[in-house]
Order: sequence, then C-alpha cells, then structure tokens
Amino acid sequence: MKKIALWILAPLLALVLGTASAANGAAGAELPLGPGDVVKISVYNNPDLAVETRVSASGFITFPLVGQVSVSGLSTAAAEKKIAAALVSGGYVKNPQVNMIVTVLQSQQVSVLGQVNRPGRYPIDGSRNLLDLLALAGGVNVDGGDVVTVLRMRDGKASTEMIDVADLIRGSVPATIELNGNDVLYVDRAPRFYIYGEVQRPGMMRIERSMTVLQALAAGGGLTPRGTERGLRIKRRDTQGKIQEIEAKYDDPVLPNDVLYVRESLF
Repeated sequence: MKKIALWILAPLLALVLGTASAANGAAGAELPLGPGDVVKISVYNNPDLAVETRVSASGFITFPLVGQVSVSGLSTAAAEKKIAAALVSGGYVKNPQVNMIVTVLQSQQVSVLGQVNRPGRYPIDGSRNLLDLLALAGGVNVDGGDVVTVLRMRDGKASTEMIDVADLIRGSVPATIELNGNDVLYVDRAPRFYIYGEVQRPGMMRIERSMTVLQALAAGGGLTPRGTERGLRIKRRDTQGKIQEIEAKYDDPVLPNDVLYVRESLF
C-alpha cells in the first residue's frame, strides 16, 4: 500500500472534518460542565434572572436569589433542572423554565501540540475524535511524523498512547480514540537521516515510512557523475551510543539519525 504524507492530506482533513465538526456542536450540551466553563442562564418571563457566569474552581456557579449551585459534572440539562428546583423550593418562581447555554467550554478542551500548523487548545465539543482535532489544528505540518502521542490523566495516573495517524486515515484502526478534557495530543517531528558524499543534494532528509537505502539515494537526488554505488556505508549508533560503520545494501532499511555516505568512484 502506498505511503500517505500527512502534511499533504492536511488541507483535505481540514475541509472534510472541519465541516463535519459543525454538526457536532449540538452534542456539546451533553458534555459535563467543569471549572472555567462560562454559561449564560435565562428564565422565561423573568429577565431579572438572566445572568452569564463562570463555573468556579470548586465547581459552583452563583445564581440570583438561590446563591451558589454546584454544577460540576452535570450536563446543561441537569443543571437547568437543578436551578429550577432551587427556584421552586425557595418560593421564588412557580414552574420556572430555565435555559442554559455554554458560551465558553473551557473544561472540555484538548491541547494539540508539536508539529501541527495551529497548535493550541480546542474544545472536544461532542463527538469530535482525534482526526477532528488534528483538522482543527490545521493538520500535521511538513516536519511532522506519522505518530501522535496521546497524554492522559485518569484518576490521578498519567498514561500515554501512541497512535499511528496514517493507519487511522486508512481505516485499519478505529478512529474512536477516547478523549477527555485536558488530554494532550503531541505530534513529534518526523525522523531524519543524513546523506553526504557524491550525491546531488547532500544534507538532512526526512525518513519516509519503510524507507530503504535505494530510496534514500533517490531522496538525495541520485549520484553525482563521480559517485559510485559500490561501497555505500551507513554510520549508525548502537544501543550503547557507539558509532558503527556498516556496509549498506539497496534494500537495507534507513533508521533515524543514520548517516549514509556515498563514495567517489576511483575510475
């Protein structure tokens, strides 16, 4: 199967997934409220009770007449019912119709960092998945790799998961990766190798998926008129960090930080 360059697919992801995200907005009402969220509350036929307030660090909002109301972890529908019950039990309003709208979804945001075009914090906003969030961040840039690291904190314990985005796009692994507020998506830089000697374009190059020595030579523009394919050498660090020099064959894989040397022909 052909390789997929994520930076090439970024505009397509932004178009397709970005338009789909508008449909997910309605699902935002089902997200639990949390500290930092800003909500606008109104009560039908009671304009004096209209208020816009922020959920405190301890999970409370302050509402006219009833005072502090704990809303952390509640959906907007559940919070509306709780405020209505407080208005009724206090004898302030009979049969109140409470409406709550989340204007800033601060608690349910995911940080998208690393090699993306627009790093930042983005709302989960309903059923958005990992691909949706990458699209919101402008896609993976030209320096980004194929793997996204998902950093999570659950019940006080940190965990990481490595996700192959190319496999997600191909559909070989499911795109329904669980994401919660304050999770972090990190796109690392793509691995590099170095090529020097008798090649047209010596320097640092990106390692494509399953890249071979022959493909690395092509990435370097091919041999100069003085170059030879005999005696190709790769300088590579072993597990102890020592540099080893090995003879390279065309179908040998190129590994991160390899240094490929092309000799000058003696004839």
